[in-house]
Order: sequence, then structure tokens, then C-alpha cells
Amino acid sequence: MRLTQHSNYAMRLLMYCALRPDHLVRLADIAEAYDISCHHLNKIAQRLAHIGIIHAIRGRNGGIRLAKDPSEINVGQVLRATEENLIIVECFAETTNTCPLISECKFRKLLQRALKAFLDVLDDCTLADMVDEPECLKPLLGLTDNITSFMSEQEPPQCVH
Repeated sequence: MRLTQHSNYAMRLLMYCALRPDHLVRLADIAEAYDISCHHLNKIAQRLAHIGIIHAIRGRNGGIRLAKDPSEINVGQVLRATEENLIIVECFAETTNTCPLISECKFRKLLQRALKAFLDVLDDCTLADMVDEPECLKPLLGLTDNITSFMSEQEPPQCVH
């Protein structure tokens, strides 16, 4: 299974916003942190705003922020909303399938089970789970607010991978 960059960038955008809960985040800052196109992020932000995952405020002082608590944003739902389709083989698209084995194909059934298992794992995870170690993630993105003083007083945090 291969996901599009669109889904990957959507999750990165959401993780960044989750790490900055008290801020209105500029897409330019997210683009810089991840070294990705601001134009591409804008398309993703529009989609996420349309489905109610983020709020987008236009204008000079505008930006984006999460529309829900990170614990209420399901990774599986985000993936389903950002992927055009989850057709991993031709026979998943019944209207365009040309394979004559469709009704009896064990490979198709195996892939259907694999896709379900994949989505079940993502459905068990929230955005909050993805950012549950902010002290490890923030420095990697250049977000040092509230971490600089913590890190100067103690040993650097040990991050679980």
C-alpha cells in the first residue's frame, strides 16, 4: 500500500498544529519546518478545513488551527479524507475492472483483508497519539517555545521511537 504525499503532508500539517495548540499557525511556517511547498500545503489546508478538521482564518494575520482537540481527530478518518481512493489493485474498482477472476480471486480477498487491517490500525490512533512526546518533536521542527528553559534545566528528554 502506498499513500500519496497529500496524506503524508496532511498528517504533518496536523501534527504541527497539534504542537502549537495556543497559536494560529501560518502555512509558511509549516512549509519551512518540513521543507515542502506552501502551495501544496494550501490545497491540503483547504481540504482539511472543508471537512472540519482545521479552522482557516484568511488575511494578513490569518493562519490555521485545529478545529477539534487532537484526541478527537482520528488518523484513519484523516487518511480516508485525504486519499482520492484506496484502490490498491484494479479489481477494487468494480466499474473499471477487466480481470475475469474477480468473483473467485483469493488474491483480491487477501488484499481486502490487508487493507482492512491497515485501516483498523489507523482507526485506533488519534492525532494526540501522534504528538504524545512534544518535547521530542518540537526541537526537530524548530519549535522551542516552552522547551528552551526545560532543556537548559535538565537532561535532554529521552524519546521513545
